[in-house]
Amino acid sequence: MQFNPRYPSLNRKLYHHQMPVPLKGAKAGHFNEALANQLQWSEQDKAQWVEICSGQKTFTEFEPLAMVYAGHQFGQWAGQLGDGRGLLIAQILDQNNQTIDLHLKGAGSTPYSRMGDGRAVLRSVIREYLAGHALNALGIASSNAVGFTSSTQGIQREKMEPGAMMLRTSDCHIRLGHFEWINQYQSELLTEFTQKCIEWHYPECLDAEQPVLAFATKVIQRTAVMIAKWQLVGFAHGVMNTDNLNITGSTLDFGPYGFMERFRPNWINNHSDYQGRYTYQQQPSIGHWNLWQWLNNLVPLCPTDYDKEHWKQDLVACLEHYEPTFLEHYKHGLNQKMGLPSFHKDSFDCGMAFLRILQSEQLDYTQSFIRLQNKQFELIKDDCLDRRQFESFLAQYESIRANQETDELDAEMLKANPQYILRNHMAQKAIELAEQDDFSEVNRLFELLSQPYTKQTDLEQAEDLAPLPSDVPEVMVSCSS
Repeated sequence: MQFNPRYPSLNRKLYHHQMPVPLKGAKAGHFNEALANQLQWSEQDKAQWVEICSGQKTFTEFEPLAMVYAGHQFGQWAGQLGDGRGLLIAQILDQNNQTIDLHLKGAGSTPYSRMGDGRAVLRSVIREYLAGHALNALGIASSNAVGFTSSTQGIQREKMEPGAMMLRTSDCHIRLGHFEWINQYQSELLTEFTQKCIEWHYPECLDAEQPVLAFATKVIQRTAVMIAKWQLVGFAHGVMNTDNLNITGSTLDFGPYGFMERFRPNWINNHSDYQGRYTYQQQPSIGHWNLWQWLNNLVPLCPTDYDKEHWKQDLVACLEHYEPTFLEHYKHGLNQKMGLPSFHKDSFDCGMAFLRILQSEQLDYTQSFIRLQNKQFELIKDDCLDRRQFESFLAQYESIRANQETDELDAEMLKANPQYILRNHMAQKAIELAEQDDFSEVNRLFELLSQPYTKQTDLEQAEDLAPLPSDVPEVMVSCSS
């Protein structure tokens, strides 16, 4: 590995150095060799992956640390938070010379654990491991993981469960909540911290007339793009607190997430979300709300030669980039999924008409787009109670596509519509087998989700392609992990 320790150069008030506490009886779960190669792991590193991913081996080049940050959780100020069960154990360069964080999850309690035990259980580790892999393969910026390990040590949650650790990777673990913590508790650190964030993650902003405003705009735009991409594949994060969004617009912190099956935009996939704050349909507005909270923390960075009220207005102007950026990417993506030309004035309305059908008929989101892609119109209509509604949509759809270069549009559909998503019941089956020391289903899903846009008849199973029958309860996911 090529080490590039950056975060330890910050003020010591922003983190706490400590070593991981390995679990007893660590054993191999799954290893992402392709990612290890991308991260320039040596053959010796790869041979020791179980020791590295279980906290038994650390590196002399980087002293592990837990970050402190704060956040708004479910819309309420939660005060000081931080890495309560994770440690940044290295920062290294990948094949593209980009700095990547190696973050060990489940590494033991830290000063920021509050009432937690600092551990992770196997089911939550597998869900995060597969979700990060799935989103990356779908082309959505996300944390990933080199591997995870199980153990013989039990961890108490609602019941006793096997403990596990995962070595997560991300281009950035600096969250919106870092700025909230600094402003609340150590405001004198804000200028230097923001400067480092710009240098490390947005160096192109350094030459702007106002680097902080340029930085804010970039963060806002990247977040908008990320959420637009979530919406397009039907991904619901489930816990969009300000401490769960980072400054590079890459998905972080998988808890009770879910990929949409039957198209229900108000589906609550986190059973702790009593008000439905973090449903799929709320994600764009919650992203905006989180960024608004974050921008308040940049107000103290007003230059000395700047009028403060003018500075606040300029920060508000940065946020005005959010909605058009989101809509641009979402509209283009939906047209691509539909096989419709973006320049046609009715393409987006036609796409929304299709979504209304999926919602009213409770059709499967992913497979309905695949059927549309495959011109299986009768199959879709046969699943509709209101057949006239579908016929009206189809007439508009075919009218827009008439006289277009449909081969080109169809090729775009192939790149926009995944054959496979990580359905909750798929992950649950893998978890149940893994808890019996059988990781074969984790292996199968990892391989299947590596190429989500490609039909893989040799790997797929019938349950990969559809939601559970209507008389079978959905898998409910909690924040407990």
